[in-house]
Amino acid sequence: MLTVPNILTLSRIFAMPLLVALLWPAEQGHEWRLGYALAFLLYCLMGITDYFDGYVARSHGSVSKLGVFLDPIADKIMVGAVILMLAATRDIRGPHIVAALVILLREIAVSGLREFLAGLQVSMPVSRLAKWKTTFQLIALGALILAGALPQWAFVQTVGLATLWAAAILTLVTGWDYLRVGLKHMD
Repeated sequence: MLTVPNILTLSRIFAMPLLVALLWPAEQGHEWRLGYALAFLLYCLMGITDYFDGYVARSHGSVSKLGVFLDPIADKIMVGAVILMLAATRDIRGPHIVAALVILLREIAVSGLREFLAGLQVSMPVSRLAKWKTTFQLIALGALILAGALPQWAFVQTVGLATLWAAAILTLVTGWDYLRVGLKHMD
């Protein structure tokens, strides 16, 4: 049960409190460039473990039920916690909150839909477009964390906000695709 891929996935979950703690002083109104820099490094490390847990599991034939269960949870915890902290620190504010909210709501809705369909023994595989959505989402959040460490580089924040909106648009498209599939199985 505690295979290398599952340990990598669990490490992402257990690293979340540290990531939040690194961003916390900024939420209190303090300039905290070092915290943002360390948070960015941890965020990147978490992204690398996300890639490698799946790669190792597939390449070594060690895909497990625990891993299939934990991996999407770890992803959603990471995305949700980072979005909440970036909103609290006002790194995401104004109309950009809408993009962040769209992403959060879709994550919750698709999780519920997957759970419902699993009860019916219906699989809902991840689409290629959903993988692009995830890529934009991870780039956006990473760039917004990095922008806190490098406020003099305004383009980093611009990249973060632009990719946040791209992720939100793809979120709506992929969420609708999943919903259409799910509605076919509802009374």
